[in-house]
Amino acid sequence: MAAPKKGRSASAQSKPVRSLVLILIAIVGLTAGMFASGHTTPRLGIDLAGGTSITLRAVPEDGNESAINKTNMDTAVSIMERRVNGLGVSEAEVQTQGDRNIIVNIPKGTNSKQAREQVGTTAKLYFRPVLATEPSGGAAASPSPSASDGATGTASPSASASPTDGETATGTESAEATPSGSATTQGRAVTDALKADPTPSASDSAAATDEGAASDSKVQEEYAALDCSKEDVRTEAGEGAKPENSTVGCGEIQGVWYKYLLGPAAVDGTEVDDAQAVYDTQSGAGWKVQMDFSSAGAKKFADITGQLAQNQSPQNQFGIVLDGEVVSSPYVSQSITGGNAEISGSFTQDEAQSLANMLSYGALPLTFQEDSVTTVTAALGGDQLEAGLIAGAIGLALVVLYLVIYYRGLSFIAIASLLVSAALTYVIMSLLGPAIGFALNLPAVCGAIVAIGITADSFIVYFERVRDEIREGRSLRPAVERAWPRARRTILVSDFVSFLAAAVLFVVTVGKVQGFAFTLGLTTVLDVVVVFLFTKPLLTLMARRKFFASGNRWSGLDPKALGAKPPLRRTRRPAVPVDPKEA
Repeated sequence: MAAPKKGRSASAQSKPVRSLVLILIAIVGLTAGMFASGHTTPRLGIDLAGGTSITLRAVPEDGNESAINKTNMDTAVSIMERRVNGLGVSEAEVQTQGDRNIIVNIPKGTNSKQAREQVGTTAKLYFRPVLATEPSGGAAASPSPSASDGATGTASPSASASPTDGETATGTESAEATPSGSATTQGRAVTDALKADPTPSASDSAAATDEGAASDSKVQEEYAALDCSKEDVRTEAGEGAKPENSTVGCGEIQGVWYKYLLGPAAVDGTEVDDAQAVYDTQSGAGWKVQMDFSSAGAKKFADITGQLAQNQSPQNQFGIVLDGEVVSSPYVSQSITGGNAEISGSFTQDEAQSLANMLSYGALPLTFQEDSVTTVTAALGGDQLEAGLIAGAIGLALVVLYLVIYYRGLSFIAIASLLVSAALTYVIMSLLGPAIGFALNLPAVCGAIVAIGITADSFIVYFERVRDEIREGRSLRPAVERAWPRARRTILVSDFVSFLAAAVLFVVTVGKVQGFAFTLGLTTVLDVVVVFLFTKPLLTLMARRKFFASGNRWSGLDPKALGAKPPLRRTRRPAVPVDPKEA
């Protein structure tokens, strides 16, 4: 009987060490991941790092409230992200707030006026005929394209659109050659407008579909000088172009940027009634995008596709241009009638859905009004961060002072637990920045300060349970073990209430208040982890030390100071004779 008992005792003694080793491994692993990622500090929000925060409110036109829905708002967010990123901003945040608001947070170092102009305007979508196209920048195979049938060059895949019995247009993926700059019959078939003051890059390849579309030689010069491989150039390409004028644009095909010379807009995006991504289950051709036009848009689309079908590549393509960027450039083989069309090719589901959303967004009766703009300078943000850190340090110092005065030796365990909790919080916040875009703002700092009290409260609950057991006359080691189940229940209930409050606050609120709720919820979860894997095991080990086990007056567990009862006896009292009369 003695051997099994001894074995159980050895197993119990190893558990505290096992728990401490486990949490140590977790801290080391997370810290190594933090340094490996290169993000050794938490990402700061606008109010701490400085920058501009813009609040936009969706306003339906003609009272069409149904246009404001999650799908359309998410599409608007993706378009605004592309706009802001076009400004060279790498850490901008664009997110929905509630049902109809969009918050755009732009870090310091960005032209706030330009950013407001970029995100505050409604997206414009146009279908423009392609007059010329070629790889841009270092990817260009030749200085200018032509449309020779026998020309060779860099292949540029694009989706195609062709009609099927006047119903839904279909198409297949093909590779279009980007030809050399030699003169060809097609290259000479230019309009009189383009013949005036021609440039080498446009006169050999551009064939206009409308005599008044490319009459401005300035557009030809812009096309010749356009380098779409540069991000700042892409942002300004086609800026301010009117629908009735020719323009230039940039588009990306399989990782290569192409520049486009585009004719006047043939169809407006508002004339697309609907667009959706569907999977072709019959032919197994993959994902495609279906478009439905209004009656006016259907006629215009049939006219332009009929004209393009008579041309050779690339003049048989039309560019789908969103905010100056050519998001797709399908080609046609004959006029597409019937008011609907399909764009097919080697689309993934995400690519097809993205294109469908862009096409749909151009048709939305949805605009955005600027509700508020908050600009925080870097200096002000630094002051707020410093003030928050000072407040946190003062709060931590007061808690530590209270623990030292009241709990004396036990304060060592509490302070060590606070340090472990702080280390885990810091490392996880640093990792969450690049992982999910978490930014530490001023309310989040407030949540971390509040969490100091919540974490200390868990230690206090456990320590007081242990003291109660000592007051009952038990020695320290059994008191630590008997107090844990009762303290554990109280800690879990308290932390669950705090986490529930943080979760509700995170769900029902928006904006910066969510930072407070997220930090409060995160630190509450970490409090449970630290208490179970560090505080309890450490106190179990310390209870075996003579300083604590003997009840030293500086340990905080002195039985006399706690008013303990005489030690509990496990032996039964001797039997006392009972008087029969009393019985």
